[in-house]
Amino acid sequence: MSEQQSDDEREKTTVLHTLERGLLVLEAVAAADGAATAKVLSRQLGLKLGTCYHLLRTLVATGYLVRLPGGCYDAGPRAASLSRHLQQRAGPSPELAVILTRLHNKTQEASYLSGWRHGTLTMQHYLLGLHAVSVGGLDVGYTGHMHARASCKAVLAFLPQEQVAAMFEGVKLERLTPRTITDYDAFIAELALVRRQGYALDREEFSEGVSCVAAPFFDGSGCPVGAFTVSVPMTRFLERQAWLTTEVREASSIATGLLRTGRLAVPQAVR
Repeated sequence: MSEQQSDDEREKTTVLHTLERGLLVLEAVAAADGAATAKVLSRQLGLKLGTCYHLLRTLVATGYLVRLPGGCYDAGPRAASLSRHLQQRAGPSPELAVILTRLHNKTQEASYLSGWRHGTLTMQHYLLGLHAVSVGGLDVGYTGHMHARASCKAVLAFLPQEQVAAMFEGVKLERLTPRTITDYDAFIAELALVRRQGYALDREEFSEGVSCVAAPFFDGSGCPVGAFTVSVPMTRFLERQAWLTTEVREASSIATGLLRTGRLAVPQAVR
């Protein structure tokens, strides 16, 4: 009996590893924008070429991938359907997307919308500025390095302090740049400052040469549910910080009003 159980356990382990490899292949193909081949994927993921072909054939057969002329692969209809479902669940409402567009149109800078969901802040949507700011790894769905992002600090500052303490207890604050806050007490002091002033700053804490300002927005019960952020090169940020802060706070104020009243009301321009 024990030998049979051991075989079953080995079989389950094999199935899980196969699924893991299949998901890695699916992610890699989606990121390659139709340029992925079996040989490239094999090298990139450290898979045997035969294994890679087997996984690709399975994903094509199930509709998650399609094989293009020339031996390249791209996301298939089932992957697209899955993406739509996930975006509908995790993406921003059309009204919040409109507010983000307004912020972007006014500042002409890279503008981001993040939402607080299941105990983490997730980037939901962004619009690049006229002079694109390159921040490696930052994309829709990003949830990492909450201690170094202005959007996260903007929301964390208005959560119960015991909740923040539980989230970061025993967690190392990774140093991403020379300016990243890595001391927990200093981080808590930073959140207190954010709470007093109503907005958060990231002065090259997440990415060198790039600074951000973010402001939270709140639901009808007064709980923070997300943040708007503008990201600019440090040199331009120093010149425009006060104005950018005003614009970001206005966007968050509009969103708060929307969530509390159900009506999208934009402030009238002063003539």
